[in-house]
Amino acid sequence: MSKALPKKEYEKNAKGPLAGVRVIDLSRLVAGNTVTQLLGDFGAEIIKVEPPAGDTLRAWKTKGIAANWKLYSRNKKSLCLELRNTEARDIVLKLVQSASVFIESFRPGMLETIGLGPETLFKINPKLIIVRISGWGQDGPYSKRPGFGTLVEGMSGFAAINGFDDREPVLPPMYLADTIAGLYGASGVLVALREVEHNGGRGQIIDLPLLDPLFATLGPQAANYRLTGKLKPRTGSRSTNAAPRNAYKTKDGKWVCLSASTQKMTERLFRSIERADLIDNPRYRVNAERVKNAAELDAIIGAFVAARTQAENVAFFEKEEVTIGPIYDIAQIVEDPHVLARELVADYPDTDMGAFPQHHVVPRLSGTPASIRTQAPALGEHNRALLAELGIDAAAYEKLLAAGAVSEAQTPTEGET
Repeated sequence: MSKALPKKEYEKNAKGPLAGVRVIDLSRLVAGNTVTQLLGDFGAEIIKVEPPAGDTLRAWKTKGIAANWKLYSRNKKSLCLELRNTEARDIVLKLVQSASVFIESFRPGMLETIGLGPETLFKINPKLIIVRISGWGQDGPYSKRPGFGTLVEGMSGFAAINGFDDREPVLPPMYLADTIAGLYGASGVLVALREVEHNGGRGQIIDLPLLDPLFATLGPQAANYRLTGKLKPRTGSRSTNAAPRNAYKTKDGKWVCLSASTQKMTERLFRSIERADLIDNPRYRVNAERVKNAAELDAIIGAFVAARTQAENVAFFEKEEVTIGPIYDIAQIVEDPHVLARELVADYPDTDMGAFPQHHVVPRLSGTPASIRTQAPALGEHNRALLAELGIDAAAYEKLLAAGAVSEAQTPTEGET
């Protein structure tokens, strides 16, 4: 990052529209932490209940820094409990009394095994919203299987249509299944809160597998297969619906992406590259023919793009009002003037790094905006303060510590990314 990122301070006294909503988060890894990051950004109080080893995200490190934890666990409090201990489970049940939302990501059935199943929780708090995150759902023949995002990205149908037809299916290089599930999960929580707070409803269980949301994002794949009997092929960056649409290499070895998915845009593109003759060419005159002849069309456009640098192509086509954009790597996007102006990423004070590049809150609300109020907590950082709220004084806390019901900061050593 050669250009300096914007400098921001934590908005310690900011409140969001979810202020007063207490969330007890027993989940691990990305999906649950995405749900609670979104809720926390908008003002909910997030209490991360972690085991003595900490959330696994703490152990995913880059050059010794738990960057995943720092990003996904801002605006949260950490309470470190050993849930195999009866006194620790009692603490969770006391917290549930004042909570609006309870989130877990154990294998289906495990929550009941440790004495924290929905039946028990609803007896304490009938208006509680319980989010149950798993790979495959709380029922069905695969419910007990391990459910990591990679397995879901494979089984969902996503990998089968991702990549090029002459190569293997491509799994995503980021937490796709988890983050999409997190987005769906946060919206589900808000719907359930609306039912409780405005319609006088009771609490309920949100069954949130990783599989269902990712499958839903594939659109009408099942319908298309039923209509045609054909599988969607892997087409790289081409579209099976419209052409031209692809990634094109530039003179300086970089890439641009171009999409002319309407008839008017295609005609404007042809004129801009001085190939107006293609407009009436029967092979390219209408979209259906362009899709059939996409390879030939890409060769024509690719030759034009290859004669210019990435910046020259973007400037040229933008002037011609043709829909084109650069394909950035992370080093480029963090230096882009638009990204800098909107502070899409900014440096916030950080105990370990001095400054940590946090993503901006999403989405941006004009009247009740979200905020970044605190950096991700140390393991068990809020033990004493949270337990004091439950009437547990310093002497009682020391007894819990000695009994192993609560723990304080340890440094995980596994997992380097």
